[in-house]
Amino acid sequence: MISESKEKKLGLQSVVSISVGLIIATSCLVSLGQGAGSIGIAFIVCMIIACLLNMTTVASLSELNALMPNTTGGLAQYTLASMGPFPTLISMVGGYLICNMLSCGVEASIFSFAMADTFSMLPVPSIAYTFVVTLVLMIANLYGVDIFAKIQDLVAFLLVGSMLIMGIIGAVGIGTGTKIEQPYVMETDFKNVVSMTAVAFWLFIGAEYVIPVSKNVKNAKRNVPLGMMIGLGLICIVQAIMIFGFHNYVKWDELADSPAPHLLYGMNMLGSFGKIWMTFVAAFAVVSTQNSTVNALASICQGMAKMNMMPQFFAKTNKRGVPYIGVIFVSVSIFVFALLSNNSSDAISFLILVGSVFWMISYILAHIDVLILRKRLPKAPRSFKVPCGSLFPVIGIIGTVYMILNISTDTQERNAIWLVTGITFLILGIYSFFWIKYKMKMPVFKSVPLEKVMAMENSMYYTIRKKRGTWK
Repeated sequence: MISESKEKKLGLQSVVSISVGLIIATSCLVSLGQGAGSIGIAFIVCMIIACLLNMTTVASLSELNALMPNTTGGLAQYTLASMGPFPTLISMVGGYLICNMLSCGVEASIFSFAMADTFSMLPVPSIAYTFVVTLVLMIANLYGVDIFAKIQDLVAFLLVGSMLIMGIIGAVGIGTGTKIEQPYVMETDFKNVVSMTAVAFWLFIGAEYVIPVSKNVKNAKRNVPLGMMIGLGLICIVQAIMIFGFHNYVKWDELADSPAPHLLYGMNMLGSFGKIWMTFVAAFAVVSTQNSTVNALASICQGMAKMNMMPQFFAKTNKRGVPYIGVIFVSVSIFVFALLSNNSSDAISFLILVGSVFWMISYILAHIDVLILRKRLPKAPRSFKVPCGSLFPVIGIIGTVYMILNISTDTQERNAIWLVTGITFLILGIYSFFWIKYKMKMPVFKSVPLEKVMAMENSMYYTIRKKRGTWK
């Protein structure tokens, strides 16, 4: 067993690194280019709005974490205590596990395309790059939180540093490429600008991945919310600088239409060297994203197994305290989704938007959890509480619903996204009903007392339940 003192190794820097790890992904570089290419630097306004909305989400999750500290299932346990097992199972399996493994697989597919395009002289199939990264990160995560944190700190530093330098070079106009003349703003109508906020929202999804590993964070009540806020703010600044660089070296229409705008930017600004540099930025992004995803989802699977919402073997740990079956399962699933979306740009774009809707629904549930638990347990101790009463959770709910309603500017694509989302949740709803009723043997729609949810963290809880025949 790992001692308590050894487990708590993550400081504020690691919290920021983990937050940044999933926020900056290869698809974010694509969305950043497409958003800026559509409306110019006015997209920065959309980014600020989206960043602030995500800050309301991480604030709500921080309050929930303060109310129920050291819970490995994170949002699953918060929702179980506030709304019961049915919405919990649907939102976690669809809104977190499937969505995150799918989106991370898509990220890996974009990365493999960029590597194959940049290093086309090498006789290596594109999917091989994804396989190597997936295997290395799976092994690293099996060695525990210390190795995970070291990789995350290094990669996040290189990633943010590279993006900042590339952004500054472009914004100042000191690249070796030819500067172009074009208007700063492509759209002045405020309504049309705000409608692009749904695109910007994807740029800031994922800061909450710190929550499942908060039990390993020093001074978690301060470092968890602060680290997530710093991560969001840092990314907003770096990506805003990148947009000014885009303006100087890439025509807006070419940027919007490019399947790899970051490579186009690097090529136009610094030639082949810039393209190679941006390819490595994409490599840092996929390593950072996948490292965070594997670590966090394995912890979430472990927490859900403790609640009997997933098979019990997900709760097993190796000698380093790592939920190793979850690490292997998530890694393999990511590779499968990467294989399915390999070399299909249309599928990649559509799946990202579908995944973002799942994610947004889970964010709405986090805000609702805060409002319900505040009313039900107003005097329960919380080391962190979202300020201004219910204002920010309500703003977060309204803003996120707006994002879902405006997930795409194309009506046909938007309807298709809603249809896929609806069908998926219908299937998950049927599955959840029977799993809860016959496997968990719990009331389907009744919330579970907070103290009972907390007790589920102890391995003896489900051992006793098994002996009584309550669980099978």
